[in-house]
Amino acid sequence: MKLATLKRGGRDGTLVVVNRALTHCRAVPHIARTLQAALDDWEAVVSPLRHVYAALNSGAFRDSEAFDPADCHSPLPRAYQWADGSAYVNHVELVRRARGAELPPEFWSDPLMYQGGSDSFVGPRDPVWALDEAWGIDLEAEVAVITGDVSMGATPAAAAQAIRLLLLVNDVSLRNLIPGELAKGFGFLQSKPATAFSPVAVTPDELGDDWRDGRVHRPLTVHLNGALFGNPDAGTDMVFNFPQLVAHLAKTREVEAGSIVGSGTVSNKQGGLHGSSIANGGVGYCCLAEVRMYEAIETGKPQTAFLKFGDTVRIEMFDRNGTSIFGAIDQRVESYPD
Repeated sequence: MKLATLKRGGRDGTLVVVNRALTHCRAVPHIARTLQAALDDWEAVVSPLRHVYAALNSGAFRDSEAFDPADCHSPLPRAYQWADGSAYVNHVELVRRARGAELPPEFWSDPLMYQGGSDSFVGPRDPVWALDEAWGIDLEAEVAVITGDVSMGATPAAAAQAIRLLLLVNDVSLRNLIPGELAKGFGFLQSKPATAFSPVAVTPDELGDDWRDGRVHRPLTVHLNGALFGNPDAGTDMVFNFPQLVAHLAKTREVEAGSIVGSGTVSNKQGGLHGSSIANGGVGYCCLAEVRMYEAIETGKPQTAFLKFGDTVRIEMFDRNGTSIFGAIDQRVESYPD
């Protein structure tokens, strides 16, 4: 089943069921007006929502509307919680080396996670806003899950049962603000602007066998200014799976329905290398910080610039038949208006 939120009906938008081909949708106010309302009452609404989904796929509705990702907000325009992990330790090691920090050995056994701003996400076709290019604007392409209620102290097996939906993420970072902010000892705040999510969130069964072991085993495709920049496999080198990440979040607190937990930037080590660009025959990258660190390792200094105003980023995932699963995050970097 595929769900989206249209930019109408207030700050939390209007929930629509979207057909598998991402061409048509239908609002379901008689079932749930918003995605959060559906998540709050999931056991009661999931079956009626699936009936609507089946009817959309069969063409039974004559009054369905055309689905346009440009009309979409992120599936949850705002959320009670947005916690982003760093399940791909290769990425963590590279970006820490970029700022002269070592990788503690416990990063391989205990997930790293930060709590991001969730009061105001941006839509999948909205700009990446910034006031200054000098902040070091970087994309971060990821996968995330939306949960139901999770009890404090839940095991990974219990946490797995609470995973309701999957979606894609552009977790933008302002790299030049990070070192000073982390030096204060309290973690990210200003260095993490508004996050964008894919137009559509899907139930795990939509991925078939590509959803296994609590991981999504499909390449995550990233285009930068129209050129292929990265195509790493989201299931490879993911040290901590989603049930482990959700259980980590729930270790000392209850997790409420509608919480979003991210994977961290998808990153493949590619043999003995930390990564290799598409041009060099590798699978590329899901953020600029990694390629800059790799350039520093190879040549002594980074050569690739961070994002500039006017640059475009497109993040998408395709099934085995080449069909877009979640729709695309397609954003332009723009100066925030006065």
